[in-house]
Amino acid sequence: MKFNKAKALGVAAIAAFALQSSATLADELTDKAKALLATGKGADAYQLLEPAETARAGDRDYDFLLGLAALEAGQNTRAVFALERVLAMDPNNTRARAEIARAYLALGETQTAAQEFETVKKQGVPADVTMTIDRYIQAIRRIEDQNATSLTGYVEATMGYDTNVNVGPNKSSVAIPGFGNLPFELSKDSRANEDGFGSIGAGFNLRTPIGGGYMLLAGASANSRGNFSKQQFDTYNGDMNLGISRTAGEDVYTLMGQTGVFYVDDGRFRNYTGITGQWQRNLDARNQVSVFGQYTDLQYPDQDVRDAHRWVGGVSFAHLYREGIMAFSSGYAVGERAQHGHVGWQGFDGFGVRVGGRMNYDSQTVLFGGATYEYRKYVKEDPSFLSKRRDNQFGVSLGATHYVTKEWSVTPQMNLTYNESNTELNEYNRELVSVTVRREF
Repeated sequence: MKFNKAKALGVAAIAAFALQSSATLADELTDKAKALLATGKGADAYQLLEPAETARAGDRDYDFLLGLAALEAGQNTRAVFALERVLAMDPNNTRARAEIARAYLALGETQTAAQEFETVKKQGVPADVTMTIDRYIQAIRRIEDQNATSLTGYVEATMGYDTNVNVGPNKSSVAIPGFGNLPFELSKDSRANEDGFGSIGAGFNLRTPIGGGYMLLAGASANSRGNFSKQQFDTYNGDMNLGISRTAGEDVYTLMGQTGVFYVDDGRFRNYTGITGQWQRNLDARNQVSVFGQYTDLQYPDQDVRDAHRWVGGVSFAHLYREGIMAFSSGYAVGERAQHGHVGWQGFDGFGVRVGGRMNYDSQTVLFGGATYEYRKYVKEDPSFLSKRRDNQFGVSLGATHYVTKEWSVTPQMNLTYNESNTELNEYNRELVSVTVRREF
C-alpha cells in the first residue's frame, strides 16, 4: 500500500490534538477540584473526581486530590486507597502521609495513624504543623484511653484587674418610675466597683468504661478569688458533676448531673442543681454538630425571692480548617421562672448566639477569641420601673495560651461585657484582664 505522507501527518495532528484536549480536560478537572477543596466543598470535589478514578488512578496529583476530597466527604477507606497510591510513587510526600494518618484515625486504626503521624514529624515539618500533629497524637491517646480508666486534673493561679467586681450599674444614681421618677443615690457597694484580684483554682475529671460503649464520668472543681481592696466581694465556688456517656459509631450521647455552691464574702449566695443532656455527631473529618438541653434549679438561701427554674436548649456546630484553625458557633433558647408567684416579674424568655474559634500561632502558642449576644424579655411588668424589662447583653473575649511545656501554660486574656437594659438599675459594662498560670496532670 502506497504511503500517503499528507494523510499520516493529518492523523498525527488529530492524535496530538486529542492528547492536548485530554490534558486540558485533566487540568480543568484537577483545577476545579482544587477550587472546591479550597472553599470547603470536599463532598462536591469528591463527586467530581470519583468518576475518573479508573482512568486516572496512578496520576499522583489526581490521586492526592481524590484522597483529600474523599477524606473531607467521609469516604475514609477510599481516601486511604488513593493516598497509598501517592505514597507508593512519592514516599517522602509529607502532606499525603499526614492526610492518610487522618484517614486511618477516622477509620479507628489508631496505632497505624499514630505511626504515620510520627513518620511525618521525623521527615521535618514546620513548627506549627508539628504542634497540630502532636494534638492529633494526643487525640489518638485519648481514644485509646477510652478502654481504660483515666484521671486528669489541673491547678491554676490568676492575677487580673476587673472594672466591675460586683456587676453593678456604672452610675451613681438612677431614676425609678415607680417612685415618681425620683433619682435614688446608689451606695458604694451597689454601683460598679473596680479592683485588682487574685484567684486560685483546681479540679479533676474521671472517666472509666463500664462496657457496651458506656463511660462513667465524674469531676469536681473549686475556685477562690480575692480582691485587693474590695474584700466584701470576694467569691468562692465549688462544683461537682456525675454522668454517663455512650459512643455509638459517629454519635456520642451524654447525660450529666451537676451541683454547686457560690459564696460571696464568706456567705452562701447561691446553690444550684441541674441536669444536662447532649447529642454530638461527627459529620466528617472536619465538621461536628451537637444538640443540647439543660435544666437548673437555682436557690438563694438569704434571698429566696430570687429562687428560680432555668432552662436552656440549643444547637452548636464546629469546623476544623486545614490551617489549624477551629471555628464554632451555637444558638440557644433560654428561659427562667421565679419559684415564688409574687415575684413573677423576675422571670424571662430569651435567646442567644455564640461564635468563636482558635488557631495555632506557632509551635507553642494558641490564639483564641469569641463573641456572644443574649436577648432577654421579662414576662411581667417590674413594679418599680412600671415596664417589662428587656436586656441585650454583648460579650467579647480574646486571649492566647502559651505552652511552656506540655503540662505548664500561661494564658493572658481580656473579657468585655456590656448589658443594655430599659431599666437603668440593670444596665452595666465590665472589662476584665487577667493572666493565668496553669499546671495540668
